[in-house]
Amino acid sequence: MTALDSEVSVRAHPSGRSTLRDVIGAYVGLTKPRVIELLLLTTVPVMFFAQRGVPPLWLVVATVVGGTLSAGSANALNCVYDRDIDEQMRRTRRRALPRHIVTPRAALVFGLVLVVVSTLVLGFWVNWLSSGLALAASAFYLFGYTMVLKRRTTQNIVWGGLAGCFPTLIGWTAVTNELAWPPVVLFLVVFFWTPPHTWALAMRYREDYARVDVPMLPVVKDAEGVAKQIVAYSWVMVAVSLALWPIADTHLLYPVVAVVLGAGFLVEAHLMWQRAKRSNELRDVRPMRLFHWSNMYLSLLFVAVALDPLIKR
Repeated sequence: MTALDSEVSVRAHPSGRSTLRDVIGAYVGLTKPRVIELLLLTTVPVMFFAQRGVPPLWLVVATVVGGTLSAGSANALNCVYDRDIDEQMRRTRRRALPRHIVTPRAALVFGLVLVVVSTLVLGFWVNWLSSGLALAASAFYLFGYTMVLKRRTTQNIVWGGLAGCFPTLIGWTAVTNELAWPPVVLFLVVFFWTPPHTWALAMRYREDYARVDVPMLPVVKDAEGVAKQIVAYSWVMVAVSLALWPIADTHLLYPVVAVVLGAGFLVEAHLMWQRAKRSNELRDVRPMRLFHWSNMYLSLLFVAVALDPLIKR
């Protein structure tokens, strides 16, 4: 799963007509639920961290609902804009728009309605700072990444990935209604995590991106060059993750988990680099090993973020 692009599969009715269930599933699919899961994974733990304990249930629910709608709106609008290349890519051609289960106009209206509803939900139920951050993230994902960066530069995922870092800020401000250094550190962890995570997946689907002229790094560089970049970003990511310990005065749980997970990530990144040096064949490089490990890394790191403040001093 990537933070920016996730395949959605919709089953059509055997008769060729779309049933109500198909249509509902298609609209849900437009929001890319698997991407939203990842974003919520970096939102809720930070709420625990900001609260230094268990935050009020109603606040968690309001933030999750508002964040889900906000991310869903950006993903739906991304599907509208990218429907031309989604039809040509093997991993995205079963999305709702390429299969014509939902019209582009209907998807556009759906996405815009979600923008409005999510902004109001977060504004009135949480606070307007969190609402503004969520709106900024959605706007940057649509205009910055989807419309400007994605089809123009190999740095698309580096800077476009900023949108996926905002949940750390939103989770913190939902509790405190102000920004501080700890969520900024976690923001940067996600920022440096995104390129290795996404480039590993892009190596797997290199032909898809090449077919539609999207210059993901694996399209313009060989496997060794991509792996070298992944190693560099991985080292910075691990270093930044450890900075949370002194900045936020965490217990030992967090740095221990960060060191263990980081060491595992670095070992896997270096192993992939070594495989790429020996062979540029993707089946030999096995990039999906790093992709799956990256999911585990981020999940467990943020579990540690949530659990650390629950430990009594």
